[in-house]
Amino acid sequence: MFLQNYSRRCESNNCRVTLTAAQVVIPRGERGIVTNCINQGASDRRESHKLSVLFSEYQLRGLTLSNRVVVSPMTQFSCNGGVPDDWHLVHLGRFALGGAGLVFVEQAAVQEHGRVTHGCLGLWGDHQLEPLARLARFVKQYGNAVGLQLGHAGRKASRDYPWFGYGPLATSTRAGREPEWQAVGPTDSPVGVGWPAPTALTIEDLHIVVDDYGRATRRAHHAGFDALGIHAAHGYLIHSFLSPLGNTRTDEYGGSFEGRIRLALEVATTVREHWPSTKPLFYRCRW
Repeated sequence: MFLQNYSRRCESNNCRVTLTAAQVVIPRGERGIVTNCINQGASDRRESHKLSVLFSEYQLRGLTLSNRVVVSPMTQFSCNGGVPDDWHLVHLGRFALGGAGLVFVEQAAVQEHGRVTHGCLGLWGDHQLEPLARLARFVKQYGNAVGLQLGHAGRKASRDYPWFGYGPLATSTRAGREPEWQAVGPTDSPVGVGWPAPTALTIEDLHIVVDDYGRATRRAHHAGFDALGIHAAHGYLIHSFLSPLGNTRTDEYGGSFEGRIRLALEVATTVREHWPSTKPLFYRCRW
């Protein structure tokens, strides 16, 4: 059978099908071509809609993002004393020049012993404020928003660099390795077999941790960051308190669900109190 008033035109990335007959019978050899063209056209329209949404503005509290592309925080293991340098400027600058709506700087430890490795970023002191402000200024001058993630490694602190195995420094046999430091956690239970036992945090220690989150938050604001994140995943300090496996405490910070989430809520409350209400706050959590 023949097709009445049927026309088709396929162009690269612009498939078009015109069906003008009231009832069309398509020859067997043409059926796959027409079906593919129709499907491709519908797919192009869907993808076009997705792209239009992706590159549209997005409002987060008082922050307006130019688009919805967000660069996640990526630890570079390239700091000296918790201070970022030109490596971080180039790493983050390429995302800023690429036009991402929000660029997150890697996790910054709120305490010196809360770093994962010697090369991890920190915001436990005022000396780290200006180097971070330099990164924030560079990202923002190209119309992007910039965020920072705060965290504490807990039992996973004092590790060697990933390219040296990422194991505990205390058991590393690498020549010339940096000195280890004492990790902390909900209890003295190690994070895994072969790992050294952490020091169990006292209630007073936990109050200091919460206060240090608040101080780091104020520094992040003064450094010019637009958004802030709290890292509560990956087995780090807050996450280890959430887990009934990692947290076997019998005081107010352990035991029941309410006890295990106490530290997480106290940190979030303190950070929110010190972070302007017009700026968004993210919470990275894994249960």
